Amino acid sequence: MKSRKTGMVAGLLVGLGSLFAMNVQAQSLEIYGLIGTYVGSFKRSGDAASVRQLGGGGLNTSFLGFRGKEDLGGGMNAIFALESFFRPDTGEQGRNATDPFFSRNAWVGFEGNAGRLTFGRQTNPTYAAMSQLSPFGNSVVFSPLTLQSFVATYGSNIVGDTVWNNVIQYQSPTMGGFRGSLLYGLGEVAGHPGVANMGLHGTYVSGKFLAALSAQRVRVNISTPLPTQQDAWLAGATYDFGVVRVYGNAEHTSIEGDRTTRLFDAGLSLPVSAAGSILMEVAQSRIEMPGKSDLRRTTSSIGYDYRLSKRTDVYAVYSNDKRSNAGSAGSAAVAVRHTF
Repeated sequence: MKSRKTGMVAGLLVGLGSLFAMNVQAQSLEIYGLIGTYVGSFKRSGDAASVRQLGGGGLNTSFLGFRGKEDLGGGMNAIFALESFFRPDTGEQGRNATDPFFSRNAWVGFEGNAGRLTFGRQTNPTYAAMSQLSPFGNSVVFSPLTLQSFVATYGSNIVGDTVWNNVIQYQSPTMGGFRGSLLYGLGEVAGHPGVANMGLHGTYVSGKFLAALSAQRVRVNISTPLPTQQDAWLAGATYDFGVVRVYGNAEHTSIEGDRTTRLFDAGLSLPVSAAGSILMEVAQSRIEMPGKSDLRRTTSSIGYDYRLSKRTDVYAVYSNDKRSNAGSAGSAAVAVRHTF
């Protein structure tokens, strides 16, 4: 009797093992992320004094992610991503105390020959494009383009977060080097279905040349409806000449009856060894407001990035910031970044 029960248990375990193996073959799950820290002295134009800081992130904001894909047959896959920002300097979750748990991305959808359709909290493609249009990527600490576009203490030319809630996004397949995306972010305001965010984005890659164009309308900031919408567009390109890679961008935003901003940005990445590169970038914004004098802001960064391995690099950056109504100020930091 005991032998019979033992055989039944063994058979059940073998069956479950086979089922698990089949599921593993049909579905993939990946755990990945990035962790970085920097230490330095920071002072923006207009600040009374500098601040010594050990921060989490740097060229990229630290995050932990899970993504998966299941083959549904016929070239169609079910896909998902769950990604959470975190602060390695304090061990806290999120970029700040107001971030949700899966603050970087939290979406599910489908992908096939006709493209990708996803639903949930998703990274704003205007911000995502900056990772390719700036030598400092889309860093909210060191990239002049990103600082002046999305960081409040540098003017925050583009209203809203770098991640949008309640988004339906369609991404086309890549055709002839071009890929486009269309976003609709529901505002979820009762009685006002038109209070929503919209975005239209496209990238084109041909050899060493890359160009991107993004246009968006923001009516909701995270979950708060705005009294007046903001329209914004970003156009940029980069070309790798081998001895140097150059970047150029233009950005325009407007809020009816309030303010208009124009931004121009240029940068370069200069390889000086097999593992090291010099990075340089400068961005200038002009802010026009009714009944007030125009304001200008110029932010520049120069840095050196040295790759220790495929996944780990160290770098140093010096930044200068100058507003038209305040004196110039400088920041300097050294940092380490590791991907996994």
